[in-house]
Amino acid sequence: MNTWRLLITPPARGARNMAVDESILEHIGRGASLPTLRLYAWTPACLSLGHAQPYADVDVTRLKQRGWEVVRRATGGRAILHTDELTYSVIAPTTEPCVEGSVLESYNRLAQALLLAVQSLEIPVEMKEHVGHASSVTQSNPICFEVPSTYEITVNGKKLIGSAQARKKEGVLQHGSLPLTGDLTRICQALVFENESARDDASQRLLERATTVESALGVEISWEKAQQAFVHAFEAQLGLSFELGALSKSESKRAEELVKEKYAHPAWTERV
Repeated sequence: MNTWRLLITPPARGARNMAVDESILEHIGRGASLPTLRLYAWTPACLSLGHAQPYADVDVTRLKQRGWEVVRRATGGRAILHTDELTYSVIAPTTEPCVEGSVLESYNRLAQALLLAVQSLEIPVEMKEHVGHASSVTQSNPICFEVPSTYEITVNGKKLIGSAQARKKEGVLQHGSLPLTGDLTRICQALVFENESARDDASQRLLERATTVESALGVEISWEKAQQAFVHAFEAQLGLSFELGALSKSESKRAEELVKEKYAHPAWTERV
């Protein structure tokens, strides 16, 4: 069995969540940490932008009125509003069997585990193949969950899990979101549209193309039950043995630095 670390971290602000993922990646890159599956949540709700997505997509006034935050991810793709969800990150060296090879090869391997996780929740899911990638979506479509990507998980044609991957010299970081409940169209209140009619149209398209666990099942699933499903599926599908762990002092210290230097800093977040 291949031993990985399992991290279940408490809900945190967006800048903290992204900084923790990058800190773990840096430590794995120099052999200071085990490959890691991290499961987490966000508080308050936070809009995350893809690495290259223009900050001009954000309706800052509406965002602040709702008490939401904004952060820029290290991974590509389009915007996600993180709330009422389980977020996962997989962080490992490029030599790790689960993530070795091309982006699509590793994406496919991890998607098989994600598929098993949501199947175990009795959701009638399928995996979309060969449909492009969300990072290729045009600027006129700023919402990640509106478009399924290759090897992403859908229910009756509606996207259920959105994922994105970055491959760095230190290793591979893939993270993604499983919306558990709530109104997916809330994200449209955080983005700029030409007019209110365009905002309403985007909301309608989103409901037609994406869904939550509660909408798919008709019942609400707790964060804890979803978390357990992810752990068991990654063990079974990828042949992993998890050791429940915590961030090291060094990882925590570096995460705090990354919050200040990068993820909570306008020079990173508010790039054009």
